[in-house]
Amino acid sequence: MVADSSVQPSLLQGFPPRPVQSGVAVAEELPVARVLIESGLPHLDRPFDYAVPVALDQAAQPGVRVKVKFNGQDLSGFVLDRVAQSDAGHALVPLAKVVSPVPVLTPAVKDLATAVAARYAGTVSDVLRLAVPPRVARLEKEYPGPVDTPDAEGGQNPPGTPGSSAWAAYGTGGAFLRHLAAGGSPRAAVNPLQGYGPAGWPELLAQAAAAAYASGRGALLVVPDYRDLDRLEQALKEQVPETAVARLTADDGPTPRYRNFLRLLAGTASIAIGTRSAAFAPVQDLGLVACWDDGDDLHIEQRAPYAHAREVLLLRAEQEGTACLLAGHARSTEVQRLVEAGWAVQVETGRATVRRTVPRVVSTADSFEQERDPLAAIARLPHAAWQAAKEGLERGPVLVQVARAGYAPSLVCETCREPARCGNCQGPLALAGVSALPQCRWCSTPAPDWKCSHCCGRRLRKGATGVLRTAEELGRAFPGTTVITSSGDQVKAAVGTSKALVVATVGAEPVAEAGYAAALLLDGDSMLRRETLRAGEDTVRRWFNAAALVRPGPDGGLVVVTATDTAATGALLRWDPAGYAQRELSLRMELQLPPAVRIASVTGPRAAVEHYTGAVEADLARVGIAVRTAGPAPLLLTAPPSGRRAAEDVRTLLFFPYGQATAVVRILRVTRAAVAAKRATEPVQLRLDGVDVL
Repeated sequence: MVADSSVQPSLLQGFPPRPVQSGVAVAEELPVARVLIESGLPHLDRPFDYAVPVALDQAAQPGVRVKVKFNGQDLSGFVLDRVAQSDAGHALVPLAKVVSPVPVLTPAVKDLATAVAARYAGTVSDVLRLAVPPRVARLEKEYPGPVDTPDAEGGQNPPGTPGSSAWAAYGTGGAFLRHLAAGGSPRAAVNPLQGYGPAGWPELLAQAAAAAYASGRGALLVVPDYRDLDRLEQALKEQVPETAVARLTADDGPTPRYRNFLRLLAGTASIAIGTRSAAFAPVQDLGLVACWDDGDDLHIEQRAPYAHAREVLLLRAEQEGTACLLAGHARSTEVQRLVEAGWAVQVETGRATVRRTVPRVVSTADSFEQERDPLAAIARLPHAAWQAAKEGLERGPVLVQVARAGYAPSLVCETCREPARCGNCQGPLALAGVSALPQCRWCSTPAPDWKCSHCCGRRLRKGATGVLRTAEELGRAFPGTTVITSSGDQVKAAVGTSKALVVATVGAEPVAEAGYAAALLLDGDSMLRRETLRAGEDTVRRWFNAAALVRPGPDGGLVVVTATDTAATGALLRWDPAGYAQRELSLRMELQLPPAVRIASVTGPRAAVEHYTGAVEADLARVGIAVRTAGPAPLLLTAPPSGRRAAEDVRTLLFFPYGQATAVVRILRVTRAAVAAKRATEPVQLRLDGVDVL
């Protein structure tokens, strides 16, 4: 057996060291190792005591990977600490093996993982699976051990050089850089005006990292995907020595990722850049954490405990006292809440600068355009959009943003307009091409003899137009023009300066070398009509991200948006992302919806959900806390059923204020562990602050 060391260390004093099974000789100093085993079971989320054999005394240091015997199995784990005594009432099992002598789990990352698990009601083991990359044994032979951090060396353009900083156009941006370079820890939110060129967002983040580097500290920058990562890495090469930068992303493969992880661990690199898991990077003497485009759902980990990279960085900034930079062309309501609470300062930009830098925006839904083109409200490509594309093609590439991938991603009955469903699994039907047969998007079953279940009609029509169909139509409208598509698994990172129509789905827009001459933002109404709390916020973010790739208005840059929503289009017309975020947050606060409050979703079989939520509410009542609940309600399927009976699952939502969050989350976590240990019901999925549950 092993000992549970969840007792406070002060209570361990006075207990003599316990004997060891099998008569193994133990280390004379600190003979007890506290090990966190790698297990997703909530009731095993605590350290266990093991004896340290003499043979492993030198290698079994805090932070190393080990193998231990647990309940008759060989399990992996991490040594959290070495102590002199244990409170176990039985003989301790010795450590079986030190897998690697490299202390991959630093004290700072251990504390961060503990805080993330506490915030998301998860297990520390699940968090460490994200924080520490898989081991590549041969690379550890090259590990030099901790070294002194190298002195900062300026790059080609040291931060703060008069006239050379990309921050010069941003009011207090210069003060932010100077404060950072002087060793301070400012916290700011900024909305870059351009997404390309020498004043683009990669240069802003790179110069902020260079300022932290100049102060002798490290920096950690997190971006949504590999395209953003490539651009940020290129911008950093102009600011700091290339050897100072370590890139962490699973897309690069296990070997490069682990090599760069070891460089950060050793201190030979001091600036970490990467995707969401890089938020746990072991940067020494961390001075700055930054998150680009925090509203992108790629920042959300898809495995338990479903942590958001922004929240991980915020916890890290608090724990290590670092500077924090939250940047994005648009602003999320979560960042707006931090600004209004005074935690972060908004970096303002003068309106004159905005007018000089951003493109001119035209809405086809305004009264002037409606009078000129009465059909603009129902046409997918109104005359103003067609004219903008025609004139823009004379000056360079034109971006066309569409909502859906594929050719015809949804089909409806031509007679009654009901969505066409598969007769096999009730999934939606779609067309993959102009001559393709209707096919189910879930089970891929062809439906050549489809029949409507509502009116018995047999004719289909497109319910939505995808990127391929849009490209086909534009190719006919502009004969002789090159048409480039970017969507799905064929996403292009960049395009040149040649004249072309670039048709891309939202989030897959390539960067034009000298900016787009014009951009057409189509399908806005369909994006705004999505049944989700964040439909407006997400749509505005995608519009700003695309519009920021267009040349400034004085240089002929033009953006045409075809949506009819006045609040969303108004924010783009005024180029006021902060104002829209402020409006959204005020509405959420009035309705007491996230992020004005925190939310927990409990999903699973009805009996299990009711048992768990009943136990939680009883525990909350004992401490005088009442939470608002909704459910249990049947879980609406947005994807094909997989595995067990997903159609029978239900979901209950719990809403609670931030002031009570610590107590509520602790009870959610403890109750989940207790229910899992008893195995009285099936397990439930517990998610906190999920953006897709409302």
